Amino acid sequence: MDEKEAKAEIERLKKEINYHNYRYYVLDSPAITDAEYDRLMRQLEALEVKYPQFITPDSPTQRIGAAPLAAFGTITHTMPMLSLNNAFTVEEAQEFDSRVKRTLKLSPDEKIEYAAEPKMDGLAVELVYEDGIFIKGSTRGDGYVGEDVTQNLRTIKTIPLSLHPHGGKAGPPKYIEIRGEVFLPLESFRKINREKEAKGELPFANPRNAAAGSLRQLNPKITASRPLDIFCYGVGTAEGVTFKTHYQSLQFIKDLGLKVNPFVKVAAGIDEVLEYHREMEEKREKLNYELDGVVIKVNDLGLQNRLGVLTRSPRWALAYKFAPKQESTRVKNIFVGVGRTGALTPVAFLEPVNVGGVTIERATLHNLDEVERKDVRVGDSVIVQRAGDVIPEIVSVLTDKRPPHAKPFRMPERCPECDSAVERIGAIHFCTGGLLCPAQLKESIRHFASKRAMDIEGLGEMHVEQLVNEGLVKDVADLYYLKKDDLLTLARWGEKSVDNLLNAIDVSKKRTLERFIYALGINGVGEHMARILAERFGSIDNLMQASMEELLNVYEIGPGTAESIVDFFKEAHNRQVIEKIKKAGVNIPEKKAKEEGRLTGKKFIFTGALESFTRDEAQELVESEGAEAVSAISRKIDYVVAGAEAGSKLDKARKLGLKIIDEQEFKKLIGRP
Repeated sequence: MDEKEAKAEIERLKKEINYHNYRYYVLDSPAITDAEYDRLMRQLEALEVKYPQFITPDSPTQRIGAAPLAAFGTITHTMPMLSLNNAFTVEEAQEFDSRVKRTLKLSPDEKIEYAAEPKMDGLAVELVYEDGIFIKGSTRGDGYVGEDVTQNLRTIKTIPLSLHPHGGKAGPPKYIEIRGEVFLPLESFRKINREKEAKGELPFANPRNAAAGSLRQLNPKITASRPLDIFCYGVGTAEGVTFKTHYQSLQFIKDLGLKVNPFVKVAAGIDEVLEYHREMEEKREKLNYELDGVVIKVNDLGLQNRLGVLTRSPRWALAYKFAPKQESTRVKNIFVGVGRTGALTPVAFLEPVNVGGVTIERATLHNLDEVERKDVRVGDSVIVQRAGDVIPEIVSVLTDKRPPHAKPFRMPERCPECDSAVERIGAIHFCTGGLLCPAQLKESIRHFASKRAMDIEGLGEMHVEQLVNEGLVKDVADLYYLKKDDLLTLARWGEKSVDNLLNAIDVSKKRTLERFIYALGINGVGEHMARILAERFGSIDNLMQASMEELLNVYEIGPGTAESIVDFFKEAHNRQVIEKIKKAGVNIPEKKAKEEGRLTGKKFIFTGALESFTRDEAQELVESEGAEAVSAISRKIDYVVAGAEAGSKLDKARKLGLKIIDEQEFKKLIGRP
């Protein structure tokens, strides 16, 4: 292939891959399998390696290719990104409508047509395209100048690197600025916080902070590791295109391949806006992203121009907020919990209070800095909320109601569980007792036995407490040396429950390598990282001997995680525990290099109870054949395997028209009798 042919082939592959990105990430309707997509990417990567002169910014290979930045530059918006005035009550929303009519000299009875949109609680950004190619992007900043976060925005897969026409329409404008809101889905927010807490790091307070922190990373690879998303809500400067209504502009940018919130609607008058607000407030609980209200915009752009803008906000738009999910209560006490990594976390015990339909009795205070910043004391009256509608937190202290003898909180100098010394590393205090600390030991055992790790069914919190307190289990390996007679001496243990536990422990001896790695509880090694380590190193022995250099050569492993892995296996006690587990007959199988199987590229989801397999066994079976087992219903799924008492996933699968098979069909598919 000569240079001319190579250039043409690169252009063809770019267009094809960008089209499939749009189908997959924006429409949620893939047209090819993941394996076919991967083949296209490999072809493009190979050609660009051979002909680097033809690499362009809109190439799909350039999403994560940038080096870390020393600092962010700035970008001046050609049109200000204005903030919105807020309304919190029906009366305030109605007054906005009346004010619009008065300014336009309309009668109170006339109806204004509004575009109503969900108000995302994310980070506002501007995307700039020239000749259909994404050239730069920035944060809102002060409304006039924002930070240049172009490289990080490139990593967001729902942001197309090149615009393309749809439905036979004309090509994209020569120049267009598109405004949108970057956000982090709630499911991803919870997962990131679990991982941060497992490492002893301060979790993000809410999804908005998580999105902002992720987008403002100087290293684009960190941004790329977090599944940020975007909904576009408007157009700034645009050359060669005009619109009559705001809603029309949203349909236009949607046609260009950008993602627009599906709940946007046109409302005929303020009464329909109020009804829309009620509907969205009900829907917000079921959505996978944060909403804090709805945005109302006069739909007619001509009327918008007549209404004009104030210094920092338009007269034609309003943010109508939802009622905040906050309540006041009293701090009964502050206790310090000890986690699996030894991190000490102060927790406020509260007088029970109902917040947004959930009874809150405790709230995390994260660390000493957070307690001191808010000055939370025992006896204080406080405002609590569900952070991101997920994690209860104390927002503020009502100091005017503080009891006269309330004392500032002090972090203990000795571990409350084992009396070992406490040391501070950064913002976090740690117990130095390691697994000699019963709290850390109990958390390690719970993690080791958890469903996604070794899955020892029946080993509940009460049982772990007993086993450690009675001295029967001093490390996770001791689980495999438990004797029936010893267990029968424990309170509330009968012969059947003992037999069930011992049987579950015996069954756990045959878990996969990645599950065993995850079960060890190495800081920074979650399920995904455990899978990467298993595939890269193939055996626990190879992983135990891996050097920092070898680990850093693995994509997705950073210095912090690599250091945690090396330090974990350097510790003599940890190596002894692994040898003790092996001697107990636990089979830690080697992981063969991934090969294509009969189900390569297919996606499965399981719902209901199967007779011949546990859920995990079924998932491992399809993965061994090259397929992927997923947990969330979407149009991307090839097979829905429905067992007994299948629930809402089956209903949704039927609505989406997915292929549904029963257990017998599944067994035929994987070649099992």
